[in-house]
Amino acid sequence: MNRITLRFTLNGMNIALETAPNKRMLDVLRGDLGQTGTKEGCAIGECGACTVILNGEPVASCLITAAQMQGAQVLTIEGMSETLIGRVLQDCFVEGDAVQCGFCTPGFIMSAYALLLKNPHPTREEIREAVAGNICRCTGYIPIVNAIEQAGIKLRS
Repeated sequence: MNRITLRFTLNGMNIALETAPNKRMLDVLRGDLGQTGTKEGCAIGECGACTVILNGEPVASCLITAAQMQGAQVLTIEGMSETLIGRVLQDCFVEGDAVQCGFCTPGFIMSAYALLLKNPHPTREEIREAVAGNICRCTGYIPIVNAIEQAGIKLRS
């Protein structure tokens, strides 16, 4: 099988590693780089558990190949605590009881981060739309939307 030297930025750090070009981004992040906060749920891009930020956009890392990471900027949940938006989101999720089992939380936070980065004043409808690709089996979504809304309020003050 072909191998490529993959060079990209992960959570602000330059990465170079050899891998198969058709390996999933999710497997590179979790298996090769220890970014286990990125979860595999459905493996078909439907649940949002594996959401990461790729060049400023939220993506399902289970659908992205390693080759697509070449030269990219990647942000995972592990890198979120290094950003103001990430810290505020994480705090608001805890304070707002938006975390139950926690499996879906990293994906929701990554989707919310992408939203707040582009739109610091989202409406509740915009929040719901931004996280529509993320599935939660525990919270009923209202605490999640409330937490994201609260994060936007805190970031504005």
